Amino acid sequence: MKIRKIGVIGAGQMGSGIAHVCALAGYDVGLNDVSRERIEAGLSTIGNNILRQVKSGKVTEEAKTAALSRITAVESFAGFGEHDLVIESATENEDVKKKIFQNLCPHVKADAILGTNTSSISITRLAAVTDRPERFIGVHFMNPVPVMELVELIRGIATGDETFKAVKEFAVSLGKTTAVSEDFPAFIVNRILLPMINEAIYTLYEGVAGVEAIDTAMRLGAHHPMGPLQLADFIGLDTCLSIMQVLHEGLSDSKYRPCPLLVKYVEAGWLGRKSKRGFYDYRGEKPVPTR
Repeated sequence: MKIRKIGVIGAGQMGSGIAHVCALAGYDVGLNDVSRERIEAGLSTIGNNILRQVKSGKVTEEAKTAALSRITAVESFAGFGEHDLVIESATENEDVKKKIFQNLCPHVKADAILGTNTSSISITRLAAVTDRPERFIGVHFMNPVPVMELVELIRGIATGDETFKAVKEFAVSLGKTTAVSEDFPAFIVNRILLPMINEAIYTLYEGVAGVEAIDTAMRLGAHHPMGPLQLADFIGLDTCLSIMQVLHEGLSDSKYRPCPLLVKYVEAGWLGRKSKRGFYDYRGEKPVPTR
């Protein structure tokens, strides 16, 4: 089972990053989203990010030109008929993902592998709505994809050995290191990371310290490269809440209860960097804490 042609569904931050690294590694990539405008925005993001790599000396001008020429817009699932691996990277919502796979299956070839970039949702449940659970696998890239070295591989209960081997070889060919997780809520990284972020939000909620003090304490006291509230804004507070809800519902343990302040921020539409406000306000020259 040889993977040569990659499809990516979702041209946002994660999907564009996956397309970016695949194209640089020499794969032909088809990029899809709900509208042509979103695909074009994703292509623009990829171009800008590769240009930054050229300026920093990590990528040559020739490699940039070649990579961009390998990415094409795919405006409907019918355009994925010849792709060997199609990776879904849509919003972290189980119903949305299931609908994508149900609509995708009639259009892909019989031996195509389906992957999901979900950061928390059951691979087994997503695979069950497809016509090929043995050819379905979790391929969880870290954000930002071009920078982060890890890919979590998660087998559903039916994922075949050939599928796992082929996708692992694919991930390694991108220059990534793989970590294999059992199919439990939030897998490895987010099972550990998101409760820490949630606890930082509780620390803010209970008045122990303000935003800047919490982030400074964890940067300088625990040597984290980014404070937990700053990181939450980077990930997206809606995504943080979604993962905590998956943990809370999937493991039925009160220690995973989402902080009410996180819920309130999401209800207000303060989702972090992407909405210009979260635990920091990004609308001025530099971020300012909102609490």
